[in-house]
Amino acid sequence: MLSEDQVAQFVRDGFVTLRGAVPAELVERCRSELWGAVRTAAGCERDDPATWSAPVVRLDQLTTESARAAANRPVLHEAFDQLVGKGRWRPRGSLGTWPVRFPSEEEPGDDGWHLEASFAGDAGEGRVNLRSRGRALLMLFLFSDIGPDDAPTRIRVGSHLDVPPLLADAGEEGREWFELCGDAVPASEGRSEALATGSPGDVFLCHPFLVHAAQPHRGTVPRFMAQPPLEPTGELDLSGADPTPVEQAVLAGLAE
Repeated sequence: MLSEDQVAQFVRDGFVTLRGAVPAELVERCRSELWGAVRTAAGCERDDPATWSAPVVRLDQLTTESARAAANRPVLHEAFDQLVGKGRWRPRGSLGTWPVRFPSEEEPGDDGWHLEASFAGDAGEGRVNLRSRGRALLMLFLFSDIGPDDAPTRIRVGSHLDVPPLLADAGEEGREWFELCGDAVPASEGRSEALATGSPGDVFLCHPFLVHAAQPHRGTVPRFMAQPPLEPTGELDLSGADPTPVEQAVLAGLAE
């Protein structure tokens, strides 16, 4: 269970870290399955760095029993209840898609600052609205040791507070994702940065409006990290008497 200080950190900074949320044996089972998928998709062999020819290989969702077990650890469910609210999120059936990052001098081409889109508009475009339709949390599941050189996700601390004012007048349909990022990135410029570093099994639970970015891999070992959304059962209630931590942060951003 998250402590009061951890919940307060989530509201203030936009993320909280659960160390060792996924046990080592389960992490290794998932990682073995991922290496099989990488081998099929791109011919990358676990013990042959010469086959690691691309800076990033994107895999489809891992829907194995191991992946579902990792995504639904009891400690995670407890934290979801605390941050999002009991009965207000859906259990994960997978760990989402995987951008597997390999050591490379080549630029990955996908390392710009952004926040995640939440739902699809009428034309299929990504959109975000103030009540965060379609996304309760952004989650980062570490399945390898990730140090400062291993392409850790960069986080603008507190940047989730910069986004609500950009959505306040956009109504239920919200704003197109790319256009919103074009405003959210300069709005959050100057925020301090944190790196999503840690050990296999660590999980970062992030506010859906958090501004973050990938970066090149300058280490020696491939980086395995899942970044699935937690799906809500509805939208945020910004007029309720007892707002959840996710809602508290949105209200704090509007107040600023």
